[in-house]
Amino acid sequence: MFEANQFFKDRFTSHMKEISRYLRYIFTGHLVIAMLFIVSALAYYYQRWLANIPENFPAALVIGIVFGAIAAYSPVRTLLKEADLVFLLPAEMKMKPYFRNAIIYSFVIQIYLLALTAAALAPLYHAAYAGMEGPAYSLILLLFVLFKAWNLAASWWILRVRDANIRMVDFIVRSILNVTVFYLFVSGENLLAGITTLLLAGIFAYDYFLARKNGGLVWDVLVEKDRARMRSFYRLANMFTDVPHLKNQVKKRHWLVALLVKRIPFRQDQAFAYLYRITAARSSDYLGMYVRLLVIGGLAAFFVPNIWMKIIFCLLFLYLSGFQMTSLWKHHRTVVWLDLYPVKKEWRSSALLRWLLQLMLIQTFLFGLLFLFMQLFMGLLIVWAAGAVFSYWFVNGYVRKRLV
Repeated sequence: MFEANQFFKDRFTSHMKEISRYLRYIFTGHLVIAMLFIVSALAYYYQRWLANIPENFPAALVIGIVFGAIAAYSPVRTLLKEADLVFLLPAEMKMKPYFRNAIIYSFVIQIYLLALTAAALAPLYHAAYAGMEGPAYSLILLLFVLFKAWNLAASWWILRVRDANIRMVDFIVRSILNVTVFYLFVSGENLLAGITTLLLAGIFAYDYFLARKNGGLVWDVLVEKDRARMRSFYRLANMFTDVPHLKNQVKKRHWLVALLVKRIPFRQDQAFAYLYRITAARSSDYLGMYVRLLVIGGLAAFFVPNIWMKIIFCLLFLYLSGFQMTSLWKHHRTVVWLDLYPVKKEWRSSALLRWLLQLMLIQTFLFGLLFLFMQLFMGLLIVWAAGAVFSYWFVNGYVRKRLV
């Protein structure tokens, strides 16, 4: 006999084993040390900035946007798999305990984000409203948790609607209303906050009405949503270790590919030079990661006041980019055709090392332009010189030994 609670326990146990298997690789090694340094440095300068916060700084708007966005984004993890479309469909009427447990699990795992956000914005709130009348921060946090639970329920109800446009409009409207409620509440506009809360409650009621109207579950949507979230986690884990069942998403990007490969000669020893370039361009994992680290590193270097910390941040993000891009070496490990090519292995390794060095030098050059924009000419020279030396050492010292 089918027992939904036991089935959820089995599926949850299997899911946690899969997650913990890869978390061991993610939270070890150099990357954790680098991230701890980044967090510590940002926390230090955050406290220094709060000590001299401008009087006209829109703290209520910042808190409202952050709290509202996090409250509105409340995905439900169902832990469903593709085979469930066939085998669980007949047992849909018995699955209510399963989905109740899934909603509770989704709420619990999102509590950590609420806690981190609350801890990060508490100093800003107390610095901006020191000695001023306003709602207690603990009351704001209580509202934060309550709205998170409401939005999670609304996210579950709206998943019974197949039309993706309706779901998108619902999320946008809920996000705007959530941000507005928190902004008004922090600003002390309790009456307007109450009116906006009633509007938001109307959206929740409408979502519940749609859920009752549509009746049955949209199983393929639930499975695809959960599969997309696991795919995102696998992409993250793939930067640290092999994930054999990861399905990579490929985009054509003709203009970028043409720009990268137009100078590569049509020769046998350049086969992997061509392959690694189009892989980095067409795979969203590598290109997106490279651009994100470049932007985040540039923003960190721009806002940190000390010039030496700016330089350290640039070198640190240069290291993170190079470290993550080394996974290109094993990107095509499951393609048997590569082993059949009449291409020497040293050509393959030299192609990757050369491409990786070029990527790091491009990033070094762009970081230097940031110092030029800030008119820190000494920092420009140091970043270009130190970045070039570090890139050469990292590629020909560290990475070369890992290519086995």
